[in-house]
Amino acid sequence: MSKIALIGSGIIGLTTALEIQAKGHQVTIFADSLPADTKSTKFTSPWAGADHVMEMGDDAKKREYEQETFDRLWKESEGDSDDARCIMRVIQKRYYEEDVTGKTQLEHMPDFRTLAQEELIAPATCGVSFKTVTIDTAAYLPLLLARFLSRGGQVRRTYVQHIDQVLQGAWGMPIPDALVVCAGLGARFLGGVEDKDVYPIRGQTVLVHTPWITDSRGMREKNGQGTYIIPRRSGDTVIGGTREVDDWYPHPRLETGHAILERALRLMPHLIPPNLRDESKTPSVADLEPHIVEHGCGLRPARKGGIRVESDIVKVAACGREVPIVYNYGHGGAGYQSSWGTALRAARLLEEAVRIQTIRAGRRLAGSSLKVYSYRQ
Repeated sequence: MSKIALIGSGIIGLTTALEIQAKGHQVTIFADSLPADTKSTKFTSPWAGADHVMEMGDDAKKREYEQETFDRLWKESEGDSDDARCIMRVIQKRYYEEDVTGKTQLEHMPDFRTLAQEELIAPATCGVSFKTVTIDTAAYLPLLLARFLSRGGQVRRTYVQHIDQVLQGAWGMPIPDALVVCAGLGARFLGGVEDKDVYPIRGQTVLVHTPWITDSRGMREKNGQGTYIIPRRSGDTVIGGTREVDDWYPHPRLETGHAILERALRLMPHLIPPNLRDESKTPSVADLEPHIVEHGCGLRPARKGGIRVESDIVKVAACGREVPIVYNYGHGGAGYQSSWGTALRAARLLEEAVRIQTIRAGRRLAGSSLKVYSYRQ
């Protein structure tokens, strides 16, 4: 059993830690934010809308990660397990102002169909319907952390400034056999990594309590503006959103929240309570305001070049010791929908890196013993 240190406790860190545990290793998580903490912009996972909708594009590896994750979440949503209480199967309708027929990467989803013209909502020119899952992040993250702890995992709450702190056994922790970095946006600043290709995509949301909403909708306009409505098992619904590249502003902008709700009501007028619906009256944000739980925002940890899932060897400056390191970050807004897929990949890379390092260490030890034996002769 190898001792593995992992930096990060968001959805990527927790799923990766669990996959590494499943391979028989002892894992310690180092993080300054945990799922039960008060929400903050720097820790995006608790804010996420978290449904599973594959994004358009030609990245085959990313699609593989997303498919692996969907298969797992779909299975977990069955029955009455702890996981199923956090994950809900829904019908989602997605509308597009531009014609994306055959380009959505959604054709394989359960119950997929193309929307008829009379089903479209302005300004959409086409649309699709399919079944997917939504995740109640406020319940799912603590569940994953509890599962990690119940399987012997350890958590050290601390702010890691440089990976050498962990590799040298700071804070009285054991020196690890390998390190895994799931630092999200923190990978830009973490000493020993400092990946300047990492950048934020600010997203703003409004959480409303609307237990009568059980289906999901999304709209993509020509200008890139997107609107999404994601219900949860709890009866809450996440409404978004925005994609503001390199915007570090850490607080919700009220005017942005108002605009999000206006777009959402055009997309789904029945967001307002049944007792306030009037066909002769256009639904207004004022009708929805009593049901607002909170306004929120988070910084999605994106990366130029896409997700980084790879392994390497780092040398600890203080002692020259070489240690395997695995990176798993840069998921942008696709953290939940690619989480288990990249966690599986990271765990496989770690297994291989540890195996190779063990062989190398054995050869060095054998060589050292041989030299001693020859000298004594």
